Amino acid sequence: MKVLKFGAVWCPGCLVMKPRWSEIESENAWLETVMYDFDQDKEAVEKYNITDTLPQFVFLDKNDEEFLRLSGEIEKDKLISIIQENKDK
Repeated sequence: MKVLKFGAVWCPGCLVMKPRWSEIESENAWLETVMYDFDQDKEAVEKYNITDTLPQFVFLDKNDEEFLRLSGEIEKDKLISIIQENKDK
């Protein structure tokens, strides 16, 4: 499983989510995450049809197929639950 994180420097929710993701990533070293900047990574933004409603998190299975998309400020417990439930995807 891989999580694509889309954010921007002007996004308040992105600032809230940054430390949450840092904790999750340090607690789940196996989890692959990639951060994209909405204003700089236009190719990825277009590929995944990311709107300026940020932050957005795209969850991909081992075949790089999207199975879940979340946006906004997500509680750490909810993210951990989703990650644990889908870690074998």
